[in-house]
Amino acid sequence: MTKPNKIPMKMIHPLWLRISHWINALAMLMMITSGWRIYNASPLFNFDFPDAFTLGGWLGGALQWHFAAMWLFVLNGVFYLTCNIVTGRMRRMYRPFSLRALVQEVGLTVRGKLSHDDLSQYNMIQKLAYVGVVLLSILTVMSGLVVWKSVQFPLLRELMGGYESARLVHFACMSLIVLFIAVHLLMVVLVPKTLLAMIRGR
Repeated sequence: MTKPNKIPMKMIHPLWLRISHWINALAMLMMITSGWRIYNASPLFNFDFPDAFTLGGWLGGALQWHFAAMWLFVLNGVFYLTCNIVTGRMRRMYRPFSLRALVQEVGLTVRGKLSHDDLSQYNMIQKLAYVGVVLLSILTVMSGLVVWKSVQFPLLRELMGGYESARLVHFACMSLIVLFIAVHLLMVVLVPKTLLAMIRGR
């Protein structure tokens, strides 16, 4: 008796994408937790982040972790965007975009009926979220440069509305990225095969 031929699993995420995804996850974790420790040294608002959720142990240590993670984050981001453009993945995955379809999918999501059968294609909500987090990441780096080297980037500082405004922009971007991560992790829990695809590629 001949064994039936197995249908080959479809490649969803190429190796370069998976590597950059996990490097980015590590860099973001380091940046956010060390950033919380830095924030605690000079809070913007009337609260602190619990020390158990921060990285660095003290302000100087947190700054070292933050800058190290920043370079990893930026270099990996350049690699990610370059590969997306060169391979044509950005065009395939993010176009076309339809506002009408987005509204429809938001309605399906609210009712718990949005399908995730085909992981090789992004729906409109994913397209908006992933492009949005890339733009947020760029704005986070720009505002971070103003906070770090305010004198060296006077034009960027003025565009941000000054040093204190740049701190607020940096904090707001971080908060939105944390929200994105929380929703991202929730979707992984609801659709576990997305995690397998990001590990195995198929």
